[in-house]
Amino acid sequence: MTSPLRRVGDVVSRVRVVRGRSRPRGGAAPVPAPRPPVRDPSFRRSVALFRAFLHEQDDPESCYSLLARDAADQVEAYDGPVAGRTVLDVGGGSGYFTEEFRRRGAHAFLFEPDVTELGEKPPDSAVVADGYLLPLRDGVADVTFSSNVLEHVADPETFLSELTRVTRPGGLIYVSFTNWLSPWGGHEWAPWHYLGAERARARYLRRTGRPAKHTLGENLFAVHIGSTLRQVRARDDVTVVSARSRYWPFLAEAVVKAPGIREFATWNLLLILRRCPT
Repeated sequence: MTSPLRRVGDVVSRVRVVRGRSRPRGGAAPVPAPRPPVRDPSFRRSVALFRAFLHEQDDPESCYSLLARDAADQVEAYDGPVAGRTVLDVGGGSGYFTEEFRRRGAHAFLFEPDVTELGEKPPDSAVVADGYLLPLRDGVADVTFSSNVLEHVADPETFLSELTRVTRPGGLIYVSFTNWLSPWGGHEWAPWHYLGAERARARYLRRTGRPAKHTLGENLFAVHIGSTLRQVRARDDVTVVSARSRYWPFLAEAVVKAPGIREFATWNLLLILRRCPT
């Protein structure tokens, strides 16, 4: 019986083959024509996501399936249908996003550094790989996708560089993360992180009887919107298509333009980037 965790070399070869089928001969794929501005999503959608988040621990299947459908909708709103295209899900945990992209006809591949996050039934061809050093050649992906990973890496700039490297010129890079000063910044011990990480973790232990999954400075880092935007805008290999609150139903881009306020009000920053032509 073949293990769902295939050899890295096998997956790299498969991605290369898919890449050959999905791109016309004669050089790089053309840069997509500009699409109409993406409208702010509905209030109903935001409420549905919020309710799902409240049951993340007791009903992860419903929570993450809904989030995956919503994220795939966002990708397609900015870049068109994913059917027939190569999508890399970097840090996608147990594979909800990968499976949703596959349901839409994409050639989707999951790269996850923590084998325990893959669960009992990871997607076929899942690869245990570090997001700092993906086992892929340059420009292999039409879409590189990373949901709520940036706050879990110690060096976000290097991580973003690797996402860019594996994306083809003109390809889309989707990055979202929970910023530290968001009400959800402390993850399972939020919002008590405003009183200090150690105090929040101690409270979580007292309340639940088990240690928190996340430790600041080990697997959770204080990533801020302002500094991240400055880093991304200073790059010469990507352009910022949109910087917006991922979940807000109104003024999703406007709130990100307000220094100070955005660090608390945004909750989760969504960056839509496009790799520059080479």
